[in-house]
Amino acid sequence: MTGYVMFRKDRLGRRGGGVILYIKESIQAYEIKLEKEAECEEAVWCNIVRGKSTLTVGLVYRSPNISMEENEKIHNAIKEVRNGLYY
Repeated sequence: MTGYVMFRKDRLGRRGGGVILYIKESIQAYEIKLEKEAECEEAVWCNIVRGKSTLTVGLVYRSPNISMEENEKIHNAIKEVRNGLYY
């Protein structure tokens, strides 16, 4: 989309799926990369910077048929982002 920066995470190994986040170009934003252990299959995380403030935004697809292991991965990813444990 013209005028927007795209952040996406495609579903691997299957057709379709994934998540996509568009942020207006005039807004300073950068993607957060999590440690492999905390990474969710369909999630994207960004920091949006406005002056001296930073807003963290996450977009996660959670299937209604999710396993306990995958649910724990989402929970760990949220904790990692909240604690600033990314690079």
